[in-house]
Amino acid sequence: MQKILLLEDDITLGSGIRLALQSPSVQIALCRTLAQAQNAVADNSYDLLILDINLPDGSGLKLLEQVRKTSHVPVILLTANDLEMDVVTGLESGADDYITKPFSLAILRARVNAQLRRGMSTKASCIEIDRFQFDFDRMEFRKDGQSMELSKTEQKLLRILIENRGQTLSRGVLVDRIWTDGAEFVDENALSVTVKRLRDKLEDTPSSPQYLKTVYGIGYTWAVK
Repeated sequence: MQKILLLEDDITLGSGIRLALQSPSVQIALCRTLAQAQNAVADNSYDLLILDINLPDGSGLKLLEQVRKTSHVPVILLTANDLEMDVVTGLESGADDYITKPFSLAILRARVNAQLRRGMSTKASCIEIDRFQFDFDRMEFRKDGQSMELSKTEQKLLRILIENRGQTLSRGVLVDRIWTDGAEFVDENALSVTVKRLRDKLEDTPSSPQYLKTVYGIGYTWAVK
């Protein structure tokens, strides 16, 4: 399921766009104010943002600038501001596309699908979950926008858990997949140590983790909220 946040203050237009884009594989979250969209982005991870600029309580450009401090999620600006300088400002602020009103729903769908495809191509290496941004290709990891340093072993463990989030992975499977250097024997205590170090960096309260959870007698899982 791909998730799109749509920020549009016009009730009729917003409902029409949501109806046009929503499908069994695409979920649309419709916000009508800048404040609603800011709260939604803070609490959820999205595959695409579609933002109006002129809003009752501010500008969609403000949200774009906030998002770009920590995220590379694709953003389409959808606005009545159609001057050349408006387009330049939007793109230079970090937007991936700029569509002016009035517009064709067919063209909007095509551009949305193009951005979703682009996002899927990088999803395996760059993942956003709640307050975290994990870019495994660049080895850049952030919590609340703050950079974290992870060892190679911690990165391997994190990636395996993230790519299988919601599933319980046994200690044996994790040991086999993390320590793949041909060693005949790896003490399972090494896994416990790695889990503890990773929790210390990711969790607010490592002794009561919200994400990297122990499934007693089996192994570990990255909990899905």
